Amino acid sequence: MKAVLNGDVIAESNETVAVKGYDYFPFATARLDLLEKSPRTPKDLECPHAVQFYDVVVGGERHVRNAWIYEAPQPAMKAVTDRVGFWKDVKVG
Repeated sequence: MKAVLNGDVIAESNETVAVKGYDYFPFATARLDLLEKSPRTPKDLECPHAVQFYDVVVGGERHVRNAWIYEAPQPAMKAVTDRVGFWKDVKVG
């Protein structure tokens, strides 16, 4: 499975995990050079899983909050430990 933005592969793995409608890639398979931490919002701080969003920056274009990780996933989300999810402009398939 691949996560692609404007033709650039952001992450690729055969070991993704699907949870609540999103596919999560092992963090180590993501192009970390294309991910920049987004500032946390008050709503982010309310998340019991300690969500951290990332902007995906490709070709000088910033795609705000298009990736995320859970830094402290609770039992219901344990399967996504050390994994990154993508949405919005990033196509996963």
